[in-house]
Amino acid sequence: MSVQPLRVGVIGAGTVGREVVRAFLERSSRLAPSDGRPLVLTAVAEKATERAIASGIPVDLLTDAPAHLVASPDIDIVVETMGGAEPAHTLVAAALAAGKSVVTANKHIVASHGPELERLARASSATFRFESAVGG
Repeated sequence: MSVQPLRVGVIGAGTVGREVVRAFLERSSRLAPSDGRPLVLTAVAEKATERAIASGIPVDLLTDAPAHLVASPDIDIVVETMGGAEPAHTLVAAALAAGKSVVTANKHIVASHGPELERLARASSATFRFESAVGG
């Protein structure tokens, strides 16, 4: 019996997101969770697609439509690295409401909308991880 991979979508491929994507591309086996399910980078949403391609992100992973990434049935986990208030808050809330787990380091949305996002995660049985937001 094969183990189904966890399909990951990254929103934002700037300074932080580019390095997250690079980690997936170069060291994905070291990023596997303790349950043994492999993590597979499925999509990257970035408005500056040309810059993302120039930084080494494969074109077949790229989209300039983060809402489509969040809505995609091919994504299990959303990693939000775009920062700022909007559209990050709306995208994270939509992902959680759809039952997708979210990982973010976005201090602004955690500080401003943390209880709301936690409620959405609990209601949909999604996981909301933001440890790096409070560690920074």
